[in-house]
Amino acid sequence: MSTEKRGLLTLSELTPEELQGLVARSRELFLDREAHDRPLRDKLVGVLFAKTSTRTRTAFTSGVVRLGGFPVTYGPNDLQTATGESIRDTGRIFGSMLDALVARTSGPLEHLREMAGAGRLPVINAMAAEEHPTQGVCDLATMLLHFGSLEGISVLYLGEGNNTASALAHGVSHIPRCHVTFATPAGYGLDPQVLDTAAKRAAESGGSVREVHDTRDLPRDVDVVYTTRWQTTGTAKADPDWRERFRPFHIDEQFLGRRPEAVFMHDLPAHRGEEVSGAVLDGPRSIAWKQAEMKLTSAMAVLEWVATDNKQREERS
Repeated sequence: MSTEKRGLLTLSELTPEELQGLVARSRELFLDREAHDRPLRDKLVGVLFAKTSTRTRTAFTSGVVRLGGFPVTYGPNDLQTATGESIRDTGRIFGSMLDALVARTSGPLEHLREMAGAGRLPVINAMAAEEHPTQGVCDLATMLLHFGSLEGISVLYLGEGNNTASALAHGVSHIPRCHVTFATPAGYGLDPQVLDTAAKRAAESGGSVREVHDTRDLPRDVDVVYTTRWQTTGTAKADPDWRERFRPFHIDEQFLGRRPEAVFMHDLPAHRGEEVSGAVLDGPRSIAWKQAEMKLTSAMAVLEWVATDNKQREERS
């Protein structure tokens, strides 16, 4: 693993300076998509999507092209892993032919780490079971674009403690005096280790990360109300009545009206009528569509960051 080149597997492994740099660069590229020197020129980037995707797949595929590279795309059944080849052997082959890999899977993050180590190539986690780090970069970049600064922002997240929530927890914990409350149904919260790690880091810079399960405990003075689809991509819930447990966490105009200063965010896709009403999602306080648009420039920022670091390493060696 010591020979692994820098990729992005989890926001928890970044320094605050690295994360804030990626977020700021995402905003810069959003304001000017041509503000780069084609850092992926003549580079081949594998784009592996083993699960459905609209925004993330389009963002990374087009992002590679916009940065001067060539995407090599794979669908869920295109690789020999479907016939039993190991993750390690697959990574070794990728490393001998590609310059980087973007991968989306509902499998464990450790698979991506194993692939990166075996292939000695940078791997970008475009979603794994535990975390969706590029979504976290996009979310913070969207807030930065809207508010002008991230310090002191307060976020209320409602719904499942899924991979998007984990990325948000790690991301917010890197920003001074930032606060996030995760309101989740009991039994559907964040991984306790993620919550504990993020809470400790946030406290060091005057912020907080906490989780509640009772909608009576929700803060009203927040800058952002955030939700995600209740049925996370690639997963199923054992409880046949799970929707009834999630229903109190639905966001409608009345809920948002009690937080008059807050904007609304959603990582999409959305199920109108479940986690959010159509009036909120498509309403004047929603920045979810701007957030979706920023998936492209956040992908570009991450790709540029990986490419620049590896080029500098090659020059030093």
